Amino acid sequence: MADEYGKMDSSGETYVAKNFVLESGVVLPEAHVRYNMFGKLNEARDNVMVVCHALTGNSRLDTWWGSMLGPGKTFDTSRFLIVCANVLGSCYGSTGPRSVNPNAAASNNGGLALYGNSFPDVTIRDTVRLHMQMIKASKEEGGGVGARGVAGVIGGSLGGMQALEWAILGKDFVRATVAIGCGSAHTAWQIGISEAQRQAIYADPKWRNGNVDMNDLPTSGLSVARQMAMLSYRTAKGYQTKFGRTKDAKDGHWQTKKYLEYQGVKFLERFDAVTYVKLTEQMDTHDVGRDRGGVDAALKSIQGKLMVMGIDSDLLYPLHEQEEIAAAVGAKCQFRVISSQEGHDGFLLEQEQVAKHISGFGLL
Repeated sequence: MADEYGKMDSSGETYVAKNFVLESGVVLPEAHVRYNMFGKLNEARDNVMVVCHALTGNSRLDTWWGSMLGPGKTFDTSRFLIVCANVLGSCYGSTGPRSVNPNAAASNNGGLALYGNSFPDVTIRDTVRLHMQMIKASKEEGGGVGARGVAGVIGGSLGGMQALEWAILGKDFVRATVAIGCGSAHTAWQIGISEAQRQAIYADPKWRNGNVDMNDLPTSGLSVARQMAMLSYRTAKGYQTKFGRTKDAKDGHWQTKKYLEYQGVKFLERFDAVTYVKLTEQMDTHDVGRDRGGVDAALKSIQGKLMVMGIDSDLLYPLHEQEEIAAAVGAKCQFRVISSQEGHDGFLLEQEQVAKHISGFGLL
């Protein structure tokens, strides 16, 4: 099966917000956001296109939606400044479990203490508020972008959740939004799948009941969690087409087993267990209706154009969830379907269809 991501790193610009207050009331003395930009800001400073990454993605948009990035393409760098930022809690340069905790004493060996599992709970709304602050802030105000308006926000999965929050929080700032492969709130089914993955991590002896050593992480548990996720992202048909009942000629193991083990080990090169727990918990906070009078009221408050896209084989975020968003928003919302046997990962792998739908939307 094709992989969703190319090689990713933590390169990019950094924005720093002082004393950022989370929804929980916890204050981060310094909230860093690592981000990448492609293209240039126009004189009016209103040609920004924000692209939001998914759970294990990052701000290197060119490594996962690269076919749509460049002059004359969907993310047209000759006309727009494309901005992609790592979520709060990320392991790719934004403040998260791997960051130094300024409120903690030095570690036993005299080194700087990391947040680790003490990193506070963060919501999708926290991430979007911070990113919006970064987009509006000038270079002199912590290293921001300095935009006066956003032409469009686009994202899939966790990125789609962020996009919906952008549409609501930035209703006087964002002109158009595309949300792909997500619902208006994380459901019991989605929370349950994430919880099962977290339980695999908790069962690893190196989790140590939450007292995790960031230099000796529960890699076995994370590997199993990733393998579970790779099942939920795809489909029975996809696995059957790719692997069937084939076994490896050398060791006699099922090809499915070898694929999953490979994905689990490969994931350890670019992610850690604490970050994975914290980010899946952040996804579970997704609920556009929280403190807004309910989902319908929140969606009806969107003032800009909206497109929602779903994948017809998606088991994790079924098509009816996108249909429900479109129905609640009404005439301002367009609904499109990505046809794929790849399941949820269709939003990453079916880039031609995604590009066609966005172009047809007349986003910009």
